Amino acid sequence: MKDMLVRLIELPEVSELEKKLKEKEKIVFRRAIAPEKHLVCEWVMEQFGAYWQSEVDVAFSRQPVSCWIAQRGNQIIGFACYESTARNFFGPTGTLESERGKGIGKILLVKSLESLREMGYGYAIIGGVGPSEFYEKAVGAKLIDGSEVSVYQNLLRKS
Repeated sequence: MKDMLVRLIELPEVSELEKKLKEKEKIVFRRAIAPEKHLVCEWVMEQFGAYWQSEVDVAFSRQPVSCWIAQRGNQIIGFACYESTARNFFGPTGTLESERGKGIGKILLVKSLESLREMGYGYAIIGGVGPSEFYEKAVGAKLIDGSEVSVYQNLLRKS
């Protein structure tokens, strides 16, 4: 999997989509807070596995927490992290399969990228991308040539 580069200067506006999802779907987007660490980590472990759970755990060590969540009532339906595996990296991110296609992932992506921009970055790296078309369409991200060899190249795996 390759990495992607995204320009942070002119990110798309998502406030109208966020407002629509709040009114129609009762979805709230916000930065996670420390008392929820165990719940968010547990949910990510159940939905996406141990590697992403480890990265979420790191996101909770940042101040402010570098993890955004989407929730409906008391249920998490999506998350996005930044600066978990490496500085200026976006990811991991995921949305419940049953909730995909509504724009939840795009809002979480943009909020995370806005957070990176607020930290002073002009560009950000989306690491180890799966759905490159999503990132290209959502925020104009571009594949980085030669990035097949990345920070994940020697990742330990259970045998």
